[in-house]
Amino acid sequence: MIAVAALAVMALWAQQGGPQLLDDFESVAGWSALPSEGVTLKIGRDAGLRGHAMRLDFDFHGGGGYAIARRTLDVALPENYAFSFNLRGQAPPENLELKLIDSTGENVWWSNQRDVVFPAEWTQITRKKRHISFAWGPIGGGEMHRVAAIELVVTAGHGGKGTVWIDELTFTPLEPVRPLTEQSVISGPVLAPDTALTLDLGGTREIGGLTVDWLREGARASDYDVELSDDGRTWRTAHRVRGGAGPRDFIYLPETETRAVRLMARGQRGRDPAVTVQSVPWSATPNDFWRSVAKAAARGTYPKYLTDSVQSYWTVVGVNGDKHEGLLNEDGMLESDAGAFSIEPLLRIGDTLVTWADVKPRQSLEGHALPIPSVEWTRGSLSMTVTAFADGKAGASSLLARYRVSNHGTQPARAELVLAIRPFQVNPPWQFLNLTGGAARIRSLEWTRGTMRVNGDRIVAPLTAPTRAGAASFDAGGVVAALRDGRFPRARSVMPANDSLGGAEGALAYTLDLAAGASRDVFVELPFGATPPRGGDGARRLSQSVATWNALLGAVQVTLPGSAARIAASLRSQLAYVLVNRDGPAIQPGSRSYARSWIRDGSLTSVALLRLGHSAEVREFLNWFARYQYPSGKVPCCVDSRGADPVPEHDSHGEFIFLVAEYYRYTGDRATAAKMWPHVERAVAYIDSLRHEHSLPSEPVPDTSAVRGLMPQSISHEGYSAKPMHSYWDDLFTLRGLKSAAELATALGRVNDARRYEMMRDEFGRDLYASLGLTMAMHHIDFIPGSVELGDFDATSTTIALTPVDELAHLPSAALHRTFERYYERFDDRRAGRSADANYTPYELRVVGSFVRLGWRERAHELLEFFLVDQRPAAWLQWAEVVWRDPATPKFIGDMPHSWVGSDFIRSVLDMLAYEREGDGALVVGAGITRAWVSEVPGVRVRGLRTTHGPLDLMMRAEGDSVIARLSGLTSMPRGGVLVRSPLDRPIRVATVDGRIARVTNTNEVIVEAVPARLVLRY
Repeated sequence: MIAVAALAVMALWAQQGGPQLLDDFESVAGWSALPSEGVTLKIGRDAGLRGHAMRLDFDFHGGGGYAIARRTLDVALPENYAFSFNLRGQAPPENLELKLIDSTGENVWWSNQRDVVFPAEWTQITRKKRHISFAWGPIGGGEMHRVAAIELVVTAGHGGKGTVWIDELTFTPLEPVRPLTEQSVISGPVLAPDTALTLDLGGTREIGGLTVDWLREGARASDYDVELSDDGRTWRTAHRVRGGAGPRDFIYLPETETRAVRLMARGQRGRDPAVTVQSVPWSATPNDFWRSVAKAAARGTYPKYLTDSVQSYWTVVGVNGDKHEGLLNEDGMLESDAGAFSIEPLLRIGDTLVTWADVKPRQSLEGHALPIPSVEWTRGSLSMTVTAFADGKAGASSLLARYRVSNHGTQPARAELVLAIRPFQVNPPWQFLNLTGGAARIRSLEWTRGTMRVNGDRIVAPLTAPTRAGAASFDAGGVVAALRDGRFPRARSVMPANDSLGGAEGALAYTLDLAAGASRDVFVELPFGATPPRGGDGARRLSQSVATWNALLGAVQVTLPGSAARIAASLRSQLAYVLVNRDGPAIQPGSRSYARSWIRDGSLTSVALLRLGHSAEVREFLNWFARYQYPSGKVPCCVDSRGADPVPEHDSHGEFIFLVAEYYRYTGDRATAAKMWPHVERAVAYIDSLRHEHSLPSEPVPDTSAVRGLMPQSISHEGYSAKPMHSYWDDLFTLRGLKSAAELATALGRVNDARRYEMMRDEFGRDLYASLGLTMAMHHIDFIPGSVELGDFDATSTTIALTPVDELAHLPSAALHRTFERYYERFDDRRAGRSADANYTPYELRVVGSFVRLGWRERAHELLEFFLVDQRPAAWLQWAEVVWRDPATPKFIGDMPHSWVGSDFIRSVLDMLAYEREGDGALVVGAGITRAWVSEVPGVRVRGLRTTHGPLDLMMRAEGDSVIARLSGLTSMPRGGVLVRSPLDRPIRVATVDGRIARVTNTNEVIVEAVPARLVLRY
């Protein structure tokens, strides 16, 4: 029973005040409409639940954005509280936000309900304190104590239009949340058929669910109802258990309010049930519930991230350009699609069930680099290897898996392979952006006509017929628990459950008799979307997938010797991951958290694609992204399935212009450049308008002239998301855009435009460099800062000043070198374990290319080797967005693989081989090639590396005291010639080109004036 002290607290809160009506909406004069660019919102008054209501008419015009209705108010927040309002709507599913803003206007707390289906009838929406969390702002988190403004927001989920009515906005102080004391009740000897066991909670309480333990073996009631009552007289059924497996039943009742609970037996006799009432956190989210369940289960029964709460790594599986991808984790669990169910392999050997918890998995990639991953288990003389791949084309592809069981012993063996269809994603629960990982509801399963239908719309199609198949509800214990007990789920179907958990599971089982040294293959197909299964020969389809990827990745070939073979393989794998993560024309950093297309990521990833011979994908991206430019000329920072994101991030305009020009430089495609020209003109005009906005620093600085002529504050730099800053990242990309616009105008014969843009470029450059000088002086720093307001150190962002902005010749040399010296010092401390800041983002791979351009070859290799160690799992040649020094850390890591990080790697490694300098127009070859690379057989070999002067072929190897190099393949000579840098840290004594003495520069480079050419460097 509830303690007397707790009852006294409840009474005190009741005396202090009940619900407070904040707005009855008889007038809407206090509300302001604040839609994002490209969105319309009209606030009006209409008939309400009682009297009048606020009417919001919104239209996203097929795009993204938000429609904000805002009102100032003053509400002091007690220890616990709730906001509520009545709602109805006529609109497609969109996101519904309640935002609370403090007196600064900068710190925001929110409740964000995704994909809300707006009710046709008036429905009360209540958001309690526990539903509201810190969203953003300079304070970085903590409790909110006083509300100065409230926003009711509809954000684009589907990007449609509609109407929402809101009435009776109410604030209610609540009693402080007290931990619910777990209450166990032993019913007595018998729970007779059609009788009840009742538990009185001593008042209305919030609970999260129940556990029911049947204390006597074989004495459980498998069929009973869980009923709730607010008064002890009127009862409502909250859950029906049918076919409960025991000995412990978990009853999922998230955020339930009740005074009494009872179990009502249905035609069965049960003995000695112990009922435990669980508190709200036990099932606050589906993932919390599954963690609670996993905690009570044997290790291996549930995924590792639930059981051990440790990081679980994965990789992506798909075809080039499809919007659907699967994920395979390091333990062999295969996720069927974004947010969807997974297939988990199990082996039964004799009476032993083998799960991920009983083996040490080993990962690999087909051909060491193709995006066809495998995971191998070994148990005694048997092994099981799952290989995941996809085939088909964008819009009509399938995910497939081959499960190979092999007998490595000298005697025949029998095993049963079980493929469990499970309500879990590969994506772990701490992955929260765009889509929450962890649970994936399975409401129904049906085995029919040789396929398993999941949730009525997805198919698991075995290409190898199973020995047996079945399904089980969550209450029936699931697949793994049944197998542990020596049972197999025999139901042919599980129809939609009466609860919201969606915990059904299925199983396909294969009895395999294996001769000594023999293997058996099982193939399963999971069509994406509405694609029907193709069936056929799984082995043939796998072979075709391998051939397809080899062809896609073969335009440029880089061969490095054994010590650097991992680098060459990683080039191929990163290109493959970029192609897999594409959604049609949209270049995206990932397939889950980052299934969106940023022009920032897309422009730099496109450079990697252009250099590796994939210009068609870049052209598709440009044509697609250009459609979302606003009439004002603003280039959106990001586009996704909802359309353009209206958030102002002022690097985007320069990045778009740069990409148009870069595409033209690599391809000479004048038609596409001309088609893009009107977009370039509008983007330049928008940049010019931004430069003339009055934009004071967001933090007090001694000299406000430091922001004169710059881009306004923005959050394009992730470090400024809490509070917008004048970011030099924006300004550097703006300079790059203006430079590119002038170059493109010249190439297209638009002489007047070229002169005008050159003037704008030069004026902006003067303002930028003046600002850098003032900011360094204001903050007393000797490095290139990240922003005006903070004078912060961020070498990873400063890299763009070298490439693609190409300002090495103009930046203040001492500050530039100090920036990267300071980065290297910090890196060296991290590498040696002297730094507490051991966690990092692999965007730092950009610095490798910066070191190459600075002439710091050995340091560039030190960085590269360090970052290669953090590819996880090592054999899958990929990086996450975040690297935690302890690989087991269960925290957000972004997508795996993160292909913007991958593109940073590609560009840096290709810069080691060859890069172009804007200032003197030279093509620099071999600036990152080392003695080790040329001393091992076969040396360095490059075929078809794209430059703006055509494909480059390169061979370089050491022979005795000389280095031999061959260059060929260019279609035109660079203005500044080809400069071949020595791979040895020794002065070149004599250099010959095609047998003639060649000039050697003071930087140990040989000038080549024509290709093909054969060079001999003697030391």
